[in-house]
Amino acid sequence: MEVKITNKGTGLFDKRIALFLLSQNISLFGSSVVGFAIIWYITLETSSGLWLMLSTICSMAPHAVISIWGGVWADRYNRKYIIMLADAFIALSTLGLALAFLAGYERLELLLVVSAVRSIGGGIQAPSVNAIFPQLVSQDKLTRVQGINQTLNSVLLLLSPAVGGVVLGSMGIVWAFLLDVITAAIAILIISFIKVQKVERTDAPAPLITEVKQGINYAFQHPLLRGIIICYAFSMVLITPVAVLSPLLVERSFGDEIWKLTANEVIWTVGSLIGGVFVSLLGSFKDKIRTIALCLFAFGVTFGLLGVAKPFWVYLTVMGIAGLFMPILATAQTVFIQEIAQPAMLGRVFSILQIVATTAMPIAILFFGPLADVVPVESILVVTGVLLALVGLIYQRSGRTASAAWTASNSEE
Repeated sequence: MEVKITNKGTGLFDKRIALFLLSQNISLFGSSVVGFAIIWYITLETSSGLWLMLSTICSMAPHAVISIWGGVWADRYNRKYIIMLADAFIALSTLGLALAFLAGYERLELLLVVSAVRSIGGGIQAPSVNAIFPQLVSQDKLTRVQGINQTLNSVLLLLSPAVGGVVLGSMGIVWAFLLDVITAAIAILIISFIKVQKVERTDAPAPLITEVKQGINYAFQHPLLRGIIICYAFSMVLITPVAVLSPLLVERSFGDEIWKLTANEVIWTVGSLIGGVFVSLLGSFKDKIRTIALCLFAFGVTFGLLGVAKPFWVYLTVMGIAGLFMPILATAQTVFIQEIAQPAMLGRVFSILQIVATTAMPIAILFFGPLADVVPVESILVVTGVLLALVGLIYQRSGRTASAAWTASNSEE
């Protein structure tokens, strides 16, 4: 299958990429504020782990299910319009929720339904967002642009909990909904000024399910893509204990003061922010396989150290250092995929990663959650840290082999 990108990427400071990053981060900010507001509202109203579990499932499961279709649409249609329509779909559902609450219909069941609807919109949108970057910026600038995007994401993840708390506490959850609607409208307006053509394909259109199968076959028959997807799945499972159980570790080992729980969350984001700045300044990774492997190994070491770190300031220092590697890993993985996958397959490849990301952690926590009530969280972190470091070492070796095979097959063609 031959493909070509009719809208070639340009330089780092091209107006299109600047507008795109602005629009997506504005949209992300509104979505994050609403996400925190919903979780906190349910927590305050119910104090129920069951309701929080239902909320988590509703906000993640539809995303995973629809992502594979979102990937096909991203490869079939203009990615810009998919992003805009998905944002509008999410905003309209949130506006409907706000109007229902204003009318006095404040039901938790409605929150779950709208969370699921918003998740569907996110699942449609995400593959297009990841796949559109090579159409907006030249390949040699992809790493730096992703670094800038990771930095902006980290800044917003620092701000959105605070904003969500202020809005929920002083104005009510309806205003959090309206903030998301406003930011979505602004994001849609900004992206409307960007000219992006769809990726031209020379193959004949196929039924939707056929294109889904084509995407899956392509990803798992491509040695480099298959390796990174498998590695991603294992790493997401092994990262779950730190991502979900670290507050429990802090509460049990260092005390339940609110500032300690807050510091545990904030310090990771601060580390990620610094890591994002580093990627932005560095500009490129010469060997992305080694970069990914080193980051996974570093995660394994730091996560294992979290299980033995004492006192609390040492724990926080290690957590901050661990956070440094997240934007480096995310950028290296994303750019690597953007470079090696065919443009007309990018949406479907990223949809597979979205499915892995939204299913691995919920499945993993079904195991690690109950285990944490029987085994100390510190022990879980040490074991999963060792396993994650091992995944990094295995990926380094297998990635080299896959790279050689891929290079050989390309040279034969």
